Amino acid sequence: MNIPIIIAAVLISLAIGIPIGMIIRKKIAESKIQGAEEEAKRVVNLAKIEAENLKKEEIFKAKEEIMNSRKELDQEIKERRGEVQRQETRLIQKEENLEKRSENFEKREREIEKELQEIENQKQEIENLKNEEIEKLQKIANLSKEDAKQKLLAEVEKDIVAEKAAIIREEEQKAKEEVNRNAKEMLSYAIQKCAADHSQETTVSIVSLPNDDMKGRIIGREGRNIKAIETLTGVDLIIDDTPEAVVLSGFDPLRREVAKITLEKLIEDGRIHPSKIEEMVEKAKEELEQTIKSEGERAALETGVTGLHPDIIKILGKLKYRTSYGQNVLNHSIEVSNLARIMAEELGLDAKRARRAGLLHDIGKALDHDMEGTHVQIGVDILKKYKENPLVINAVEAHHGDVEPQTLEAILVQAADAISASRPGARRETLETYIKRLESLESIADSFDGVEKSFAIQAGREVRIIVKPEKINDDQMTLLARDVAKRIENEMDYPGQIKVNIIRETRTIDYAK
Repeated sequence: MNIPIIIAAVLISLAIGIPIGMIIRKKIAESKIQGAEEEAKRVVNLAKIEAENLKKEEIFKAKEEIMNSRKELDQEIKERRGEVQRQETRLIQKEENLEKRSENFEKREREIEKELQEIENQKQEIENLKNEEIEKLQKIANLSKEDAKQKLLAEVEKDIVAEKAAIIREEEQKAKEEVNRNAKEMLSYAIQKCAADHSQETTVSIVSLPNDDMKGRIIGREGRNIKAIETLTGVDLIIDDTPEAVVLSGFDPLRREVAKITLEKLIEDGRIHPSKIEEMVEKAKEELEQTIKSEGERAALETGVTGLHPDIIKILGKLKYRTSYGQNVLNHSIEVSNLARIMAEELGLDAKRARRAGLLHDIGKALDHDMEGTHVQIGVDILKKYKENPLVINAVEAHHGDVEPQTLEAILVQAADAISASRPGARRETLETYIKRLESLESIADSFDGVEKSFAIQAGREVRIIVKPEKINDDQMTLLARDVAKRIENEMDYPGQIKVNIIRETRTIDYAK
């Protein structure tokens, strides 16, 4: 066979085979695509069936949960209805009991009124019988009731002057033996004498306003601003007809100062609403804390007291906002510290201990609004807590005589405290009022028969009376002292106590010729 023929045959075969192969391959691909489409349709159908089944299952579960919730809700409603019925039953029973008690009270009230009427009738009968007996006695004695009374008293007065003096001395001796009980009674009496003025003058602060329109802004819509201030500070705001002023009332001086600073900041800012009030209260508290710390450091620096615990310095700073009889306690403490130091230096004693005890002697007053007990005991507890020197603690505890002083410095603190408190004008008195009180003391003493001269001394804490010896004997001196003391108690207002000191002197004079 010729090669060309072979090549031609091969070419013809290729020309025929390639299209046929392509046709076969196309048929196979189309068959695969059709199979894939059918498989996809089957998978989609299965997915739809499965989704429908899941949907039905979820719907069934939801219906079942709704039924369970409905059952629980029905049960809860049933229980609440039962509880309401029980409460109604109890209320009905209480109303019935109250009605019964009210009827009993009314019945008892009618019985008491009847008994009171009977007692009043009996009292009137007794009074009539008494008057009849008095008239009979007056006819028999030929004296009126008042004449007989005066005559009897005059006779008795002559006979029992000595006995009265002896009884008073005996009672005073018993009082000395019961010094603790009497000291507590005296303290209670002093508190009662001074509580009214103290509360009135140290529980209010006044904030000036730029104009009266500011009062409405402070009150706020439906009072929301004033309620917010009172709630956050714990201080009562009194807004009355006083022009351009608001009164802050509160027993705690620190809270009152916070309220005052807050109100001043709000007035300066001009925006007054609850959120701004809360912000200003926090700023006022921070400012007050800083002021308290600064004041405590200033007091320690002025007195030269070093080594104080930071907490004690803060407590000292709080005394800036505490007063006693109108006297600022921080300034009083600084003054006592300096006085005690000066006296200690003059006597060659421990000046450092004296000024330290003087500065700390009233530290309990910073917390006596928050803690129970006297300011002395509170101060002692504070100093013990911070490991203060035991001798300083004793001076603090002894400055009002609660315990015996262990050192001379403790006695100096007592003296310095008395000097600071008793000097004219130191406490709630003007010089005019102070002089008037001294004059009143001397006037009361001079009004008694037999008094030659009287002197008010010790800043009005003692009145010294010189009597005429020919008119007042030793027994009558005791009665005179008691009468003067009673007159002073009834006619004067004063802090603490006043000592009545009576002096009787007998002199014999002769001449050598």
